[in-house]
Amino acid sequence: MIIEDLRNSAWRFNERLRFLKERGQILTEEYEPVVKEIIQRIKEEGDKTLLEYTKRFDGIDLSPEDLEVPYEELERAYNQLEEDVRSAFEIAHERIRRFHEKQLEKSFFMEEEGIILGNRVIPLERVGIYVPGGKAAYPSTVFMNAVPAIVAGVEEVIMVSPKPNTYTLAAAFISGVSRVYQVGGAQAIASLAFGTQSIPKVDKIVGPGNIYVALAKKLLFGLVDIDMIAGPSEILIIADGSVDPKWVACDLLSQAEHDELAGAFMITTDEEYAKEVSQWVEKLLEDFPRRDIAQKSIDRFGTIFLVRDLYQACEVANHIAPEHLEILTEDPFSLLPYIKHAGAIFLGKYATEPLGDYLLGPNHTLPTGGTARFFSPLGVYDFLKKSSVIYLSKEGFDRVAEHAENIAKVEGLYAHFYAVRVRRE
Repeated sequence: MIIEDLRNSAWRFNERLRFLKERGQILTEEYEPVVKEIIQRIKEEGDKTLLEYTKRFDGIDLSPEDLEVPYEELERAYNQLEEDVRSAFEIAHERIRRFHEKQLEKSFFMEEEGIILGNRVIPLERVGIYVPGGKAAYPSTVFMNAVPAIVAGVEEVIMVSPKPNTYTLAAAFISGVSRVYQVGGAQAIASLAFGTQSIPKVDKIVGPGNIYVALAKKLLFGLVDIDMIAGPSEILIIADGSVDPKWVACDLLSQAEHDELAGAFMITTDEEYAKEVSQWVEKLLEDFPRRDIAQKSIDRFGTIFLVRDLYQACEVANHIAPEHLEILTEDPFSLLPYIKHAGAIFLGKYATEPLGDYLLGPNHTLPTGGTARFFSPLGVYDFLKKSSVIYLSKEGFDRVAEHAENIAKVEGLYAHFYAVRVRRE
């Protein structure tokens, strides 16, 4: 891993730091033309193009009748689960459901003399969830995307995933997914956004994916809603040297193994410790089952930053605004008030990020690439929409009408003025 020294006043202008922060923009320029072409062809040709891309990119030759996985296959997959896996899935589902039930919002109404005002909260009707399936299977992502939607009360949850296996399908059955289509990539996102002859159009698309998926969501936002632009995964670890360097190296690799474009970063005050962690990363990679992927990620993006103290570490972390932030220090809670921007914050040496990925409860669909400055983790609130409710009696109207007329005159909007005035007359 590259070790960069930020122990200076101009650390924000460090070239390596800038490269890591802007890596999403670099990737956008490279991949966006291809994604635009895919979107346009899906819009114009629907299933025909979807089947063509599925064969080209995923190596699956499907007919239109094969696109949807029969619901009986979901139940069969659940029944085929090994007992220990079924138990783990059901515990994960229960924990995730209980956590997200705390996020439910309620409608409210307020009343004054002659006026009733309210906020009506209702779920979206149909949403699409994207579950990656190219380099690995992600049943955990099924839970994280489907459960909040079900808790919110969404009527129909449509899942798309390339090459869904037994575990992914079983998770869909446990979660209550309505329909599953075995397609992926930008072509699946475009199919959900426009609708095709086989796949229904949805109101919102959520879920993580590779750069093609992230760009498709970005380009289609407005035609449909999206949760966030969730690109390649990333982890940032603040470490003071008090945690076994092997543990830290394992946590870094837990994200590097996701994707060649994933980012694994660490911040520390201890230069010798930085070298130890770097050595452990290389040592663990020697016999790593997913070495080809993780090695490319580490070689391109793996970085350890040296800082003056832990307060500067928090400054650098906020500057990066990572998807996952682990604080592996003797007193992690003392740093929490200084963290402003992170998708998920893991405190202490036992709060390893994979536990959050799988079953603790908080959502693992998180903002990446610095977007934690303004995006939040996926939640029930993503599947709800609100309408304002307004009622006025004659008495209530008389209380506010003249003030509205005065504002309308200032703005020069005469129809606004007369819409109020005719009722006063």
